[in-house]
Amino acid sequence: MGIDESKTFIPVRIAILTVSDTRGLDDDRSGDVLEKRVVEAGHELAARNVVIDDRVLIAGQLREWCVDENIDAIISTGGTGLTGRDVTVEAHRDVYEKEIDAFSTMFTMLSYAKIGTSAVQSRATAGVANGTYLFALPGSPGACKDGWDGILKYQLDARHMPCNFVEIMPRLAEHIQRK
Repeated sequence: MGIDESKTFIPVRIAILTVSDTRGLDDDRSGDVLEKRVVEAGHELAARNVVIDDRVLIAGQLREWCVDENIDAIISTGGTGLTGRDVTVEAHRDVYEKEIDAFSTMFTMLSYAKIGTSAVQSRATAGVANGTYLFALPGSPGACKDGWDGILKYQLDARHMPCNFVEIMPRLAEHIQRK
């Protein structure tokens, strides 16, 4: 289990979406954390945007990026809480073809180790649509660090064993290719 250095690293083209009513690209600390980690890991920042907490706008941006052939994965940050304006999870689920249920479980386990029972308030989620991975992380820089450092850094690395998301990327849209 871990990184197999004999395998070739394959850069993933990743888009970052921040969901916030109060932040823009100039003061988006969580998006900055993710961008830094994505680039340092050797991946390509394919796009970055900020949208307000609006289910239709969030889902629209996700759908637009899911059909972009230059984007393999989308990481959103923000809007995963329990308040009335937190609609990122619902927007993601409007787009998913398949949900990656264990992502939520893994994120909760990581969070619990750091913040105890407060982890119950997070609704991190992940799924696949049109051959694109979608991950929704909470809006705090710490949660973005945890999600990247504890899960995504490994699952988006083709060298990670025993398995990873990258190795099955070519097959994610096989149902679309058969038509």
